[in-house]
Amino acid sequence: MSTASAEHTPVPAGGRPPSGVVPAGIGDEAAPDLPGQLAALDDLGWRHLELRTIGGLPIARLDEATFAHSAERIRAAGVTVVCVASKIGDWSRPVTGDFALDLAELDVLARRCAVLGTRLVRVMSYPSGGLPEAEWGRRARRRLRELARRAEDAGLLLAHENCAGWAGDRAERMLDLVTGVGSPALRLLFDVGNGVAYGYPSAPMLAAVVQHVVHVHVKDAVTGPEGRVGFVPPGTGEAQVAKCLRLLLAHGYTGALSIEPHLHLRPHLAAASADAVPGDPGRGDHAAFVAYGRALERLVAQVAATAGELR
Repeated sequence: MSTASAEHTPVPAGGRPPSGVVPAGIGDEAAPDLPGQLAALDDLGWRHLELRTIGGLPIARLDEATFAHSAERIRAAGVTVVCVASKIGDWSRPVTGDFALDLAELDVLARRCAVLGTRLVRVMSYPSGGLPEAEWGRRARRRLRELARRAEDAGLLLAHENCAGWAGDRAERMLDLVTGVGSPALRLLFDVGNGVAYGYPSAPMLAAVVQHVVHVHVKDAVTGPEGRVGFVPPGTGEAQVAKCLRLLLAHGYTGALSIEPHLHLRPHLAAASADAVPGDPGRGDHAAFVAYGRALERLVAQVAATAGELR
């Protein structure tokens, strides 16, 4: 599929992916505040939200009153929360750090996910903290095993993302986590765009793990001068987005396609753009988020049509 054809495939506003797949978005990529996040979804005609932060705070760190008000506002808008992107095991929490932080966050999210009506919690598998590979892996697996045990008891489903962490960039390690932990409460989240930043092609990685994927992040990227990664609309970069979508459809994927544009908000980076304030990860962009969602609709429609899946 050429980039040009993907960009010009006509799809009505509010178009939908094939049956069983729902369009969603990580809300704080559109706006830091919840009203702004819901407004961006409404402009797209979408009804599925992935929550990461509200007002700059992770969902587990919101005070009780703010959380209760936010949950009610989401319900009133007719929006479904498909996933909560937690900080458990992420780029800010090395495996040498305090595991109690993750256990406490999971406890809070067990209660809050029940209120939000979702079981899915995004996790990662910990930066090394300077440990040798073998010890890093041993500790990461031990932590994920305990987290999965507790998630199972709480009725949650942990979705490990191919991002920062011991199992972040190797399919065999992702499979080791899922099969080694052996819990129905641990599966995989596949981010299509992360391969560009971490140095591997996305489609072969996805093909190796697709049977365990329960949630998908969609972003695209290109490698620029000095290896710097720039983020671009889906289907216009190097992340093999169309190929990954074909793989997902072929394997009967029925979860969300959750956009994470990273055009103006990159939580793990010190600066999001040339004019960003140092230390400020950016504040989201409503118009860019909506345009990104429309680009995904066009791309998915074309991929589905060529696969004979479009209704």
